[in-house]
Amino acid sequence: MRSPKLIKLLSTLGLLSTAGLLANQAQAYNCNSVAQYQGGATYATGAIVQNGGSAYSCTVGGWCTVGGPYAPGTGWAWTNAWSSLGSCSGGTVSSSSVSSAAPSSVASSTVSQTSSVASSVTSVAGCSGVTAWNSTAVYTGGNEVVRNGVKYQAKWWTQGQDPVTNSSADGVWANKGQCSTSSASTVSSSSSVIRSSSSSVVSSVVSSSSSSSVSSVGGKRVVGYFAQWGTYARNYHVKNIATSGSAAQLTHILYAFGNVQNGQCVIGDAYADYERAYTADLSVDGVADTWDQPLRGSFNQLRKLKKAYPNIKVIWSFGGWTWSGGFGQAAANPTAFANSCYNLVEDPRWADVFDGIDIDWEYPNDCGLTCDTSGFSAYKNLIQALRTRFGANALVTSAIGAAPSKINAADYAGAAQYLDFIMPMTYDYFGAFAAKGPTAPHSALYGYSGIPAAEFYSDAAVQLLKAKGIPANKILLGVGFYGRGWSGVTQAAPGGAATGAATGSYEAGIEDYKVLKNTCPATGTVGGTAYAFCNGNWWSYDTPQTMVGKMDYVHQQNLGGTFFWELSGDTNNGELIKVIGDSMR
Repeated sequence: MRSPKLIKLLSTLGLLSTAGLLANQAQAYNCNSVAQYQGGATYATGAIVQNGGSAYSCTVGGWCTVGGPYAPGTGWAWTNAWSSLGSCSGGTVSSSSVSSAAPSSVASSTVSQTSSVASSVTSVAGCSGVTAWNSTAVYTGGNEVVRNGVKYQAKWWTQGQDPVTNSSADGVWANKGQCSTSSASTVSSSSSVIRSSSSSVVSSVVSSSSSSSVSSVGGKRVVGYFAQWGTYARNYHVKNIATSGSAAQLTHILYAFGNVQNGQCVIGDAYADYERAYTADLSVDGVADTWDQPLRGSFNQLRKLKKAYPNIKVIWSFGGWTWSGGFGQAAANPTAFANSCYNLVEDPRWADVFDGIDIDWEYPNDCGLTCDTSGFSAYKNLIQALRTRFGANALVTSAIGAAPSKINAADYAGAAQYLDFIMPMTYDYFGAFAAKGPTAPHSALYGYSGIPAAEFYSDAAVQLLKAKGIPANKILLGVGFYGRGWSGVTQAAPGGAATGAATGSYEAGIEDYKVLKNTCPATGTVGGTAYAFCNGNWWSYDTPQTMVGKMDYVHQQNLGGTFFWELSGDTNNGELIKVIGDSMR
């Protein structure tokens, strides 16, 4: 269930507009032989259904199958999954069903929601052969269980989510009715349609008196990168984490990066890290550094931020795209590497600043800026050595590649037992590093028709990691606070040819969200993310609206939270991180 803060934010964004949710299209569509939409059923991209008197075509199979907030025409995020084909013609739905789409029905169905819960449970002709729900078992879409005499069917992957408290419209379980052979009364078709037309709205605002509709989704991690070099040209300092409101949303900060050289962890930029003297106007607490204080730079500013926000954990990240070349040598003697990292992170000058270490090796036993040949087990051995040296109370985390070839190249499943959480970098799948295109979103949540490379999307990476046995609650979904773009494009839809990289403020083909939202606003969505076509440029990036859908996915998949690259890409008032933070709590 979303928090009241997120409901307020969604209203501000226009995502909970009743008119927007329920408006019918003016054009007509012949619905003869078109099946009624069924929540929890599996729908592929291109499937056509009718719901509430209108017809819809599935545009993103993964979200169409989820239902709840993506139920066509009724869920508050349905436009991310379906396109409207118009009002039904041919008399295939009853007048009472059609009337449920009228805006006035929302209030009445909301009022009656709690009183109709009991009557909405139908009887099932026996539950013979259906196993009892087990809190430790893994269930996938279509699996059935019995819980407290009621039969439930899983809509998607789940583990540990009690069917009793997770069977509302946007819950992971569908209530299939009481396990009884006796006849029981069922609700009428018209009232059933009314409930379905408002279920995703009601589930977000219904009071706690309907306990079966309310479930807690707190405790998720919100992890953001702070780029060490951002204090230069970007003029983004630790103080900005506080003034933007980001600090209030974060659970962890990844300080990027430390270097890896000669098989050891070493300082990346001493001036930015601990030498720069901060003036009062740029300091977190408004107090200037003195010439003789033992610690200055971003490290000292992080210390001040943690004092103001004691819940935030700071993790020192090593490697990254530029500085991953040294990991191969480090992997040759993981114990010596771990000792060097511990001595650096726990240096008495800043030991209180950092709560652990993060490894961003791009990429073990595969190629990034350089190619690594250290073998399948090298990554696991290195992570194990770090856990041994840092101990059980320190945080040990890692960002990893998200393409199938990257995930299959190293023993991430073997390493997961030593990690507090693992972060597949589910962004940068496509970009102007392929200068001629085709244009494609760099961080799609789901696949879509015409995607240039199969499984180059977030859900594919998450499911592959799960299939390897990595617990869902250790996996964080990666999102970007930036876009990737091409120039010389003539086609608005994805898949167009290009002549090169679009101009970016700091790097060709890359631009911050805070810039793109104004210079090239989104013109469409595909695969659960946004794209924009303007003046011959084509960009893909996430907006607050698509970020809502991705955070829903985190809950649906029971993931441990989300992480993002990086803080300076957001607006001065933290538009994107507020969506993340509000939905993770």
